[in-house]
Amino acid sequence: MAKRKVDTENRGFQTRWESEYMFTKVAGKPVCLLCGESVAVLKEYNLRRHYETKHADKNKNMDMEQRLQKAEELKRGLKSRQALFKKAKSQGQAAVKASFILAEEIAKSARPFTEGDFIKNCMIKVCDEVCPEKRQLFLNVSLSRNTIAERVDQLSINLKEQLVKKGKDFIAYSLAVDESTDISDIAQLSIFIRGVDSSLSVTEEFLALRPMHGTTTGHDLYEEVSRCVNEMELPWEKLVGLTTDGAPAMCGHRSGLVAKIREKMQEENATGELTAYHCIIHQEALCGKALKMEHVMSIITRTVNFIRAKGLNHRQFKAFLTELETEHGDLPYHTEVRWLSQGKVLQRCFELREEICLFLDSKGKDTTQLRDEMFLCEMAFLCDITSHLNAINLQLQGRDRVISDMYSTVKAFKTKLTLWETQMRKENLSHFPSCQTMKEKLSTSAFPSTQLADKIGMLTTDFRRRFADFEAQKSRLELLGNPFAVDVESSPPNLQMELIDLQCNDALREKYAPAAHPGCSNVVYVWQHIPV
Repeated sequence: MAKRKVDTENRGFQTRWESEYMFTKVAGKPVCLLCGESVAVLKEYNLRRHYETKHADKNKNMDMEQRLQKAEELKRGLKSRQALFKKAKSQGQAAVKASFILAEEIAKSARPFTEGDFIKNCMIKVCDEVCPEKRQLFLNVSLSRNTIAERVDQLSINLKEQLVKKGKDFIAYSLAVDESTDISDIAQLSIFIRGVDSSLSVTEEFLALRPMHGTTTGHDLYEEVSRCVNEMELPWEKLVGLTTDGAPAMCGHRSGLVAKIREKMQEENATGELTAYHCIIHQEALCGKALKMEHVMSIITRTVNFIRAKGLNHRQFKAFLTELETEHGDLPYHTEVRWLSQGKVLQRCFELREEICLFLDSKGKDTTQLRDEMFLCEMAFLCDITSHLNAINLQLQGRDRVISDMYSTVKAFKTKLTLWETQMRKENLSHFPSCQTMKEKLSTSAFPSTQLADKIGMLTTDFRRRFADFEAQKSRLELLGNPFAVDVESSPPNLQMELIDLQCNDALREKYAPAAHPGCSNVVYVWQHIPV
């Protein structure tokens, strides 16, 4: 005979038991309103036995109406106690959540973890003025140094788990690797990942920052990248792209990082081809060195350092500018590792060139070079061309940038360089405002337009040389960037029939091709919505 199972008997709680036995139902179980004990099996016999054994003497003189009133009173008391516990639980959860939110903000802003105590003190002072009755809620939010460190660690673990989970759905992914030395002379290897799943949803995340205390050879870099890929459980056969900073340790044909990863993919029997890129933004910054105008920048740097390096000179210079009521009140420093700072320093020095010369004269410094007309023309040209280079640098930065869009930006800049060179030879300075200013102020010598046009030509040549690898992939980039306009005959044979169908579909062309979609790259949006 099978054993009876109480859970399958569908026994229900009857309302009359509340007044007869002082029981109510809580979370599916009968609970005594008098003592708070629960009965395991929902049977009238069990409830009656509990009541007669423990509480019969207390309520024997009550009639049915009194029993009902007392039962309702006890139920209200039970509900209020339950609500109190629920409120305390929700307040505790809110305090923990607030602690996580503030820890995330502290980590994002790179603040020290001790800032948590300062933030909490500020919150309590504001609370005392705005809502003093809720002071205890703010006191419950733990923001000590150890708590913030623990919260940040938990957030990091959670983000890693999310990324590992997403990585399992990737159909392809690429890595970007860069090595740089921090202020303590420790090499830091930063690794970024961009992956795409079957729905063409793109995930772009910072993967790891690995300190390298020893050498930074191609083998050392490979070991760190390999360890990171294995920890994230990413399959090597799905790696399709690798972007580096172009250093020999990264791009060496035999022992560089790229070569080592290709060897690893062959060992893993990966059938796909690894495409290696030199960082576009880094190459653009290197192109600026092709101008060979270090002699101008060295004079500017030496002048700025004289003013800024000594506190007395700096204070006197700022007071001097205040006295002259100039638009700018100071000079910025130039830092080599911060590529955009050069343009800002040049622009400021050019705008304050007369004031700088007057200040240096008062200090007994020789200003012959700073007053030389040829030097000023070169300085004006360097100021303008660096401004254009900074503009393209900013266009190439940011999240969710697709290589086809970045290549289009570089291609447009090369076309602009050709135009600027032609205009410079004709002394048309429409796009060089600083040069235009100098040309109007020249007294004796003519503006060196031919010499500066040659500089633009050198820059154009360097751009073409450095971005020749992207020209070799022009057809692939055009196919990715705009499948509606690509030449079908030059496309891969396995895509030609589908491209013809796509290009002849006027509805899809009108819907996706011309428009940009906010919050998403138009390239990604088009490929996500093209029917398969």
